[in-house]
Amino acid sequence: MSGIARILLARGLQVSGSDAKESRAFLSLRAQGAKIAVGQAAANLDLLADGPTAVVVSTAIKESNPELVEARRRGITVLHRSEALAGLMAGHRVACIAGTHGKTSTTSMLTVALQHCRLDPSFAIGGDLNESGANAHQGTGGIFVAEADESDGSFLVFEPSVAVVTNVEADHLDHHGTPEAYAAVFESFVDRITPDGVLVACADDPGAATLADHAEAQGVRVRRYGRTADGDDAVKLLSYDPVDSAGRAVISLDGKEIEVGIAVPGEHMAANGLAALLAGLELGAPLEGLLEGIAAFGGVRRRFEFKGRARGVRVYDDYAHHPTEVAAQLRAVRPAAQGGRVLVVFQPHLYSRTRTFATEFGEALALADEVVVLDVFGAREAPEPGVSGALIADAVPLASEHVHYEPAFDKVPDLVAGLVGDGDLVLTMGAGDVTSLGSELIAALDKT
Repeated sequence: MSGIARILLARGLQVSGSDAKESRAFLSLRAQGAKIAVGQAAANLDLLADGPTAVVVSTAIKESNPELVEARRRGITVLHRSEALAGLMAGHRVACIAGTHGKTSTTSMLTVALQHCRLDPSFAIGGDLNESGANAHQGTGGIFVAEADESDGSFLVFEPSVAVVTNVEADHLDHHGTPEAYAAVFESFVDRITPDGVLVACADDPGAATLADHAEAQGVRVRRYGRTADGDDAVKLLSYDPVDSAGRAVISLDGKEIEVGIAVPGEHMAANGLAALLAGLELGAPLEGLLEGIAAFGGVRRRFEFKGRARGVRVYDDYAHHPTEVAAQLRAVRPAAQGGRVLVVFQPHLYSRTRTFATEFGEALALADEVVVLDVFGAREAPEPGVSGALIADAVPLASEHVHYEPAFDKVPDLVAGLVGDGDLVLTMGAGDVTSLGSELIAALDKT
């Protein structure tokens, strides 16, 4: 939502908005001229002198929201955020990056790579680029790069000429209902690729591989990437080596072996880089510039973001909130720990996801040496009887002394400070407010 507002402001429109509490996004939006209110009330529709001509909402906004109720009473046009974003894409060559995991990082890699090629793309991403500190930009290059959200099926309003699907693995079943329905919405997304467009798909992921076969059957051109990718248009990952908090990949492209530097850790990030590389080539960017941009990519806020160091302990924060994401990030963290222990502080996100994937979360978290599980961050969901972070803590196959369920948020910093030692690495993880713990952990370490 803040990214859409940023682009609208850059195009000279008047923008107002509100949220339940202050956030870092407010500062830059207000500096650009937006009228922002804290708290939601019908009167917020009058923040602009002439009132809004349209009200943009996300799926998280309930019909009972006072601003939405007032907008409907006044007969003001109401747009879902995806519809507003689709409108901003008009007149551009569009690249949409979708997938259960990795879409924010891949969108960000592609954006930075295109910027290194001096193409100045417009972009809208679900996280802030470390390079610019922004999640959106009004560019001049005629290209629009966007993260495409499948969680509510809203990406079906887009018509990309380049579509990337990093993987397809059951998630957001609170909306889609079944794994089959979740997979089907990706098929519908691929069917919206423009007639001259292309699908870039990961050959190593079963869901994405099946989707690629579906696309080809529909006459869509497909380019594959990954360790198992084959074909003249494919990019094959030949090897990946972790290097401290980064990595190095060797790929095969057009019959040539090429070394690719990856500034963020993990083979999954190398795979994201290959997806960005192929998408960039399809958008007409030069290979050399794309490789330089991918090697220079400094990451995204909340994706293995370094928060600080205290008492010889490094603290990072990560957005991973699905078992596959948790496992991939913990594998990537291990070389970065440089022999120290890895302690993860995990906050489950959504009661439905916790109930569905408790066992899988437990198995993924066991890749750490010490596990602290918080209670569920419910977000848009009401609590479910019997569903709490304890379900996940009980499923972690480590000795009980290494697994800690702590539902009291304020007790976590001191708990963690008592568990770690010099050289250890702490990773706070989840899609909720666990991100705020980083500074508190560092303060607790400093005082012990």
